[in-house]
Amino acid sequence: MSIALDTTATRDRTDRLYRAVRAVARFWLWFFFKAVDVRHPERVPEWGPVLLCINHPNNFIDSLLVGSALGRKVHYLATAALFRNRIVGRFLAACGAIPVYRKEDDPAAGGAGLPDLGPGAERNAGTFAACREAFERGRVVAIYPEGTTHAEARVVRIKTGAARMALAYDAERPGALRVVPVGLSFEARKSFRGRVLVSFGPPVPVTPYLAAYRADAAKGVEALTTAIQWAMEAEVVHVERIEASDLVRAVEELYRGDLVRELMEARGLAPDRIDLVRLSRAIVDAVNHFRARDPERVERLWQRIQSYRALLAEYRVKDEAVHARLRHPGPRHRIRRGWEALVGFPLFVYGACVNAAVYWLPRWVARRMSRKETDYATWRFLASIVAYPLFWGLETWIVWRVAGASWAAAFAVSLPLSGVLAYRYWVGAGRLLSRLRFASLALTREHAARRLVVERQEILAELERAKTDYLSATKGSSF
Repeated sequence: MSIALDTTATRDRTDRLYRAVRAVARFWLWFFFKAVDVRHPERVPEWGPVLLCINHPNNFIDSLLVGSALGRKVHYLATAALFRNRIVGRFLAACGAIPVYRKEDDPAAGGAGLPDLGPGAERNAGTFAACREAFERGRVVAIYPEGTTHAEARVVRIKTGAARMALAYDAERPGALRVVPVGLSFEARKSFRGRVLVSFGPPVPVTPYLAAYRADAAKGVEALTTAIQWAMEAEVVHVERIEASDLVRAVEELYRGDLVRELMEARGLAPDRIDLVRLSRAIVDAVNHFRARDPERVERLWQRIQSYRALLAEYRVKDEAVHARLRHPGPRHRIRRGWEALVGFPLFVYGACVNAAVYWLPRWVARRMSRKETDYATWRFLASIVAYPLFWGLETWIVWRVAGASWAAAFAVSLPLSGVLAYRYWVGAGRLLSRLRFASLALTREHAARRLVVERQEILAELERAKTDYLSATKGSSF
């Protein structure tokens, strides 16, 4: 398969297509996510060859996020299996994607079976040649060095392809290529209107590894691979051990909100000024600190959290309701919330009725089509791109036929507004029902409600002591 870059005329058409796809992607990412925080995109220069090394937590959405964050065109290395479909393959090639052939994609290796286009090694030599040609033309190439998507809260051991590509090019043009690590961190992988961080790290220097590469190619590649691994880990919330990730998530659920409020009160920070990713990294560092120095303390905390979760499950109560009881909201707050719920109910009913299909259908498609956790958000995103224009257009057409153009225009404007309001009302109603369930528990089984409150208070007290000990021991670390 020829993957050389085309003539100037073809390249101009391709770039126009890429810009159009990026504009559409930016709109849908803005719609799908509550916030996309892009940090240090200036670390990708405006010209010259660049190799982006990206972690891969969420399948197709990862490429959309990185491409939308940059003004330059990005040529992604994509598994050759995606090019099997002729239409999809042509679209990906037009967008600058470069196929990579894995063993499982090679019929000769007993893989899933692409058409027999020759040995996999020869085809990947073509991939490397295409990347080298892209570098020669000052392009941006993106690679997912982990090799596949995964749901772990860490960067798994990366493969050597990025280092081999970088060293081979740097051996010919020392210092010309910039290798930039990119970290993608999702606050909630499956949630609609979640938050995501796209963080571009400091470039990894390649030239210092050239001497080792020329003396022993394997050792040079391994050394640079390790450096890229560390650089990628620095840009994400990285949990070193898989078994620690459950504890980190549990501590975040119980304690991160308190840390946010503490920062707001102590430093006068607005909620949007607080770095949630930095907080998560600090929690990971603290957990790793105590696992290394006081594992029994960590085990006791984990057992206590597990016991508290078991009580929540037994009494069918959510932690948010127990937390709300501890905060003791005043009567003014309760009256305001009740008034908002009363006034907002008609808007919720309207928004829920006209947006039910576009909200629930993508969820249903994602559940049916996802083979693994990292596929869910991608399927929901792609289904939303089809469902929203289709159903909103159909509903607007029906209103136009029934009531005329003016009503149809007003109805079309109301669709996204009512959808957002209905979604926020639905989330708030869920919290209210959870709190009402806990209030009912407090009336019928006061000892059980009191036990839940006491258990949460004691866990928080232990976390506060751990925070104080950690800050004292590390002298300068900060939440």
